[in-house]
Amino acid sequence: MVGVFLPSKESPGAPLEELEGLAATAGVRVVGRLTQRRDAPDATTYLGKGKVEELTMLAAAKDADLVIFDNDLSPGQTRNLEEAIGLKVLDRTELILDIFASRAQTAQARLAVELAQLEYSMPRLKRMWTHLSRQKKGVACAGRAKPSWRKTAGWSKTKSRTCAASWTPSSGASSAKSPPGAMY
Repeated sequence: MVGVFLPSKESPGAPLEELEGLAATAGVRVVGRLTQRRDAPDATTYLGKGKVEELTMLAAAKDADLVIFDNDLSPGQTRNLEEAIGLKVLDRTELILDIFASRAQTAQARLAVELAQLEYSMPRLKRMWTHLSRQKKGVACAGRAKPSWRKTAGWSKTKSRTCAASWTPSSGASSAKSPPGAMY
């Protein structure tokens, strides 16, 4: 668990106590804690460079599978941290959405949580399929058409928007034809 304390964020109790409770609710066993006080978050990793190295060593020493941040991270910060640490990184919002998803009991509740998860993950889908691209930048490629398989990069984002736009609370449970958790 990682917490970055900024001057604007007061910590009323013990640092990371609430996050530890959320992690326990989600079924995660906490194996280590790391905190840092900063005047402002780092734009690329939220933590400072030295703390990222310290987190990498701590996660390896404790044999961690996951790193949970008590802060809301941008998609770029999450991606940069995952590359630096080599582990899956969750922020507070994503952890809470996972808890809601595991506890939703009615079809309407499951759809509402899935909608929230799709809306949250939409900006995080950017550049997920860049490894499939064969095109190089430059003048030689200027007029060429993109291969049809490149459309897969936008598939999830488009489907997420379509699903999110078509769902309303009144259409929730009664019009659900797919099982909960199915991709649309």
